[in-house]
Formats: sequence, C-alpha cells, structure tokens
Amino acid sequence: MRMRTLPETARILKKEDPNTAITLTALRRLVKEKRIPVAWMTKKKPLVDVDRLDEFIYSACPNVTTSTSAGIHRISE
Repeated sequence: MRMRTLPETARILKKEDPNTAITLTALRRLVKEKRIPVAWMTKKKPLVDVDRLDEFIYSACPNVTTSTSAGIHRISE
C-alpha cells in the first residue's frame, strides 16, 4: 500500500504512463465527487492508495476501456 498525496499520485501516474489523461485536476475532481477513496491526512490533504487507484478509476469512469490495439475507438455514451 503506497499512500501518496494528489500531486505525488499524478507524478507517479505520469511516470508509469507518459500519455495518461489522468491529471492532477482530474484526480482532485474525482476526490471532490467522492468517486475514489482517500484517507484524509488533514482537512485539506487527501492521501490516495496508488496501488489500488486503477481499479477505482475504471469503476468511477465506466466509459473508460482498455485496449491492446492501436487506433481510434468509439466509446459508449
């Protein structure tokens, strides 16, 4: 379990996947909407479990799919 702040989490995601669309702003929005679980270090400092983040992103954003083929793909609306 790696608990990290939102800026640290965004850096880790960017390092693991340089083309990721998950930004710091997107993480903040997901936390504000209570779509990903966090532990609050203080009132304004949420900590995210980086190791479990993928499963929560895919459950919070049901239109996101993984694909092994390249190219443009239609997503369900």
